[in-house]
Amino acid sequence: MPEYEDELHPRLRRWINPRQRGTTTDRLRRRRFQVFLDFVADLPRPLRILDLGGEEVFWRRMGLTDPGQVRVTLLNRYPVPVQLDGFSAHLGDATAMPEFAGESFDIVFSNSVIEHVGNWEAQQRMADETMRVGRRYFVQTPNRYFPLEPHFLLPFFQFYPLWLRVWLMRRFHLGWYRPIPDPEEARRHILAHRLLSRAELVALFPGCRIYEEKVAGLTKSLAAMGSNKKIIIGG
Repeated sequence: MPEYEDELHPRLRRWINPRQRGTTTDRLRRRRFQVFLDFVADLPRPLRILDLGGEEVFWRRMGLTDPGQVRVTLLNRYPVPVQLDGFSAHLGDATAMPEFAGESFDIVFSNSVIEHVGNWEAQQRMADETMRVGRRYFVQTPNRYFPLEPHFLLPFFQFYPLWLRVWLMRRFHLGWYRPIPDPEEARRHILAHRLLSRAELVALFPGCRIYEEKVAGLTKSLAAMGSNKKIIIGG
């Protein structure tokens, strides 16, 4: 979750905050999670899951915490609390996971992380590591071509020139972020977001199936579903 979540306008928070039940984002996330459940329905239990960038609270909300059903490893760059049996938390980097052997997990799961790991090369490393350590993967990311940029909440913000994005971020409250007056810090925050297109996601995960999440007929986000053998799973 963005670090300035509390700065989001209350009306927008009621619509898009994934941590608040009943928001549009929460409903979409639950629908997407059902697609994930269908995708892993044929795998034996307990299901060994590596959640890149996730937290225990997500699995609580989704109602999937029974240690007889899942064993979830949370991987983050910062410490996250863990209380449930069958859950563990690790510090690490999704672009390099030498601590995990190949096919250590039945599935690697990720919500809105790959767009934050850095440039295209870093995204390639995350995709390669995801396919190496998991027998299957389910990697979701916002669609680059959805009109409303999901972090700064300005139409087509992702296509503005960098200088203009920095100028706006230094002066205005944009989406999840309050103004950041320092130009280098503002630039750093902007460059920490690299949205992916459908074609790029397919290039990262060859042979995957793409789930498209729609809002008003437009594709809001994409999820790559497949196996580390790079063959199509399902139809």
